[in-house]
Amino acid sequence: MPTRFRPGFDTWFACDSPTADYSTVFEDDGETGYLYACRRDAKPHILDACHIYTARDVIDRDKDSVAEITWSTDGLKAGLLINDYLHAVIDFQQRKAWCRTNFPPPGGDWHAESREPWSDDLGKLLA
Repeated sequence: MPTRFRPGFDTWFACDSPTADYSTVFEDDGETGYLYACRRDAKPHILDACHIYTARDVIDRDKDSVAEITWSTDGLKAGLLINDYLHAVIDFQQRKAWCRTNFPPPGGDWHAESREPWSDDLGKLLA
């Protein structure tokens, strides 16, 4: 479900996988926007976090934006769209997440030295 928000103002919303114990959470703490890959089970926790933006650098931060998290039909891949523009993709099956900023390196359970580079072809994972 689309969520209206303004970059740089506290925002938090989650969207659960329709088929698995995974969830994605978008958060703007007033300074930065992040998308989190989370596991929803007996001990919920963050698997990885993708930096989406730094609020002071958002060109249209004085205007409302619309964010939406979409899921693939298998419920194992999610994407974050802001104003219909894809900013991040999470693949729970491959244990990978991509974002346009390529920051920070994967942490949590999906720890790696660096994040794989962004490609506009990643949107195909959501089909």
